[in-house]
Amino acid sequence: MHVTGIVMAIIIGLIIGVLGRLVVPGRQSIPIWLTIVIGIVAALIGTAIAGALDVADTKGIDWIELLIQVVVAGVGVSLAAGLYGRRR
Repeated sequence: MHVTGIVMAIIIGLIIGVLGRLVVPGRQSIPIWLTIVIGIVAALIGTAIAGALDVADTKGIDWIELLIQVVVAGVGVSLAAGLYGRRR
């Protein structure tokens, strides 16, 4: 993996993580680095799920894959906010 691939994974992870935070109602008191990590993991898991459902490669923008990634990120943010809030 090249440096550009790592940078793109971080940027996409940030976007997916932020979208996941927007999906979850209420305020989440988790740090931005955790949001990025959740976004990166959600993007990978969402891509795997989309591949298993055979909707990963479509013409144009893969809206279904993006939706799956955001839902997975929302679940991850909810879990992290619950666990992180209890720890503090």
